[in-house]
Amino acid sequence: MEPETPKINLKAIRSETGLSLAQAAERTGVSKAMLGQIERGESSPTLITLWKLAKGFHLPLTAFLDSTASKPPAPVSFPESIGFRTLFPYDPALGSESFLITLNPGQTHVSHPHDAGVVEDIFVTEGTLELQTDGPWTRIPAGEAIRFKADQPHSYRNLTDAPTRFHNTMHYPRSLG
Repeated sequence: MEPETPKINLKAIRSETGLSLAQAAERTGVSKAMLGQIERGESSPTLITLWKLAKGFHLPLTAFLDSTASKPPAPVSFPESIGFRTLFPYDPALGSESFLITLNPGQTHVSHPHDAGVVEDIFVTEGTLELQTDGPWTRIPAGEAIRFKADQPHSYRNLTDAPTRFHNTMHYPRSLG
């Protein structure tokens, strides 16, 4: 079964904020043409583009994913080939959202800084993950966890020959949502 591509709520969010495509492009760093293609359903945004949108609009990532998705959420496949599934969409009462992420053998994902005050919890469920924040890579084996400030550049990698899976919980400042 092929993972479904999520419907993106960009147009509704942009309309709510009263921004033109040009203003949204300036705020997010995503081109006006790409924003238009996403809104019309002509292009599926990459995970990196979704994070740019989330940061530019000061919203959680799951605010851009269709809330009518089946329960439990269906796996979402992004062009970077990262296995990415929403476990718990953004909950304003808790100020967090959680994902299950799979990195294939030899895969690296570079994440841009999130909004100020965002913190990530990582719990490795399978394999070994390496995480880099502001220094050397930190090795995190299955059963171990780490918390870090995600408002700085950070990267994940899997240098093993087996998939690595981890839970990623994003904690947003209380002013969000």
